[in-house]
Amino acid sequence: MTVEKTELWEIYTQILRSELVPAMGCTEPIAVAYAGALARRELGKLPERAELAVSGNIIKNVKSVIVPHTGGRRGLPAAVAAGIVCGDADAGLEVLSRVTEGELAALDGYLKTADIRVTRSQAECPFDIQLRLRAGEDESFVRILGHHTNVVRLEKNGAASVDRPFADEPVQPSEAKKLLTVRDIVEYAQNVDLDEVRETLERQIEYNMAISREGLSGGWGAQIGRILLQAYGGTVWNRAKAQAAAGSDARMNGCEMPVIINSGSGNQGITASVPVVVYARHLGIGEDGLLRALLVSNLITVRLKDGIGALSAYCGATSAGAGAGAGICFLYGGGCREIAHTVVNALAINSGMICDGAKASCAAKIASAVEAGLLGWQMNVGGSEFVGGDGIVIKGVENTIDAVSRLAREGMRETDNEILRLMMEEA
Repeated sequence: MTVEKTELWEIYTQILRSELVPAMGCTEPIAVAYAGALARRELGKLPERAELAVSGNIIKNVKSVIVPHTGGRRGLPAAVAAGIVCGDADAGLEVLSRVTEGELAALDGYLKTADIRVTRSQAECPFDIQLRLRAGEDESFVRILGHHTNVVRLEKNGAASVDRPFADEPVQPSEAKKLLTVRDIVEYAQNVDLDEVRETLERQIEYNMAISREGLSGGWGAQIGRILLQAYGGTVWNRAKAQAAAGSDARMNGCEMPVIINSGSGNQGITASVPVVVYARHLGIGEDGLLRALLVSNLITVRLKDGIGALSAYCGATSAGAGAGAGICFLYGGGCREIAHTVVNALAINSGMICDGAKASCAAKIASAVEAGLLGWQMNVGGSEFVGGDGIVIKGVENTIDAVSRLAREGMRETDNEILRLMMEEA
């Protein structure tokens, strides 16, 4: 697919606007709550029974995290019930942002009396949510497939209000995102009119730095951010890791502040942005320079993650950490060559990190991913690099990205199943 440069840049801008959106809490339980809110609205009454079928990766990512705005409740029944009882179907991934104390009391009553059944979806797609609600003779059904708000079917008593074509198989990269290359991303970041993206990026800075500060001050989770600062001091290298980890400390453990996500993930949104902000402020770089570096980090994160898919056995923070390293390289004057080497180096270092669900330890994985991105950048600064033939590295940054995508998307499918089996045995 060949496009003119002005058209390409407009596509990149639209990718940013669609990817960098606000979400409240871990996005998988929120997507389940969103399904609950949609199906309840379609049904028009409180259901007596809910039948929820979700893919293994949804089970994995909802098992251990707190559903936001539910007073510490966890798990799939709590997530779907919260959407049914308290959710705002018009609010997307902020579906639970306006829950009241009265609604929480009603949620407890509903959880005690409703028949909520959870099963594993048999679809090949790793992101599948199917919910059927029943009240008397009426029923509603919703299906979300591929990513967090992609509603492919919504119906009441068999009559569909939403009916989009879909396939029960892993989602393939979008045509627009196939146009992302490291070279074009860097050129776009260097030259695009920032007013086209300023509001989107400024909101990312505001939201994600706010939850990072909360993570450092609020005693959330395993407190990885605080521990990093106490153990290793206040160098900019360590602060970049610690402040990113702190955002996840808060987010994975019930903090009700919104974040700006990247590739459907708040943790990836935090990882791609917070280290770049920390370095830009350390260097005294002005707002426009910071925004251009965030363009690099965010779009490279999208490029890395898109070929993998929304959910897999591959930790998404790895992609975002490489993106952050690329953004920081850009802050120091790096161009396409330097950024490409940074990305390849980071992927070579950390591409074995698995995703075993959303939970407190995600903060430590974020710190590791940022470390890999920073080390990948420093290797380039020091004249060192991994080259084609070094393990999974293939000559050319785009070839290496595609190889890692295939490794995560196809090679790690059985790893994903084994992770889920282990988690379910433990549960």
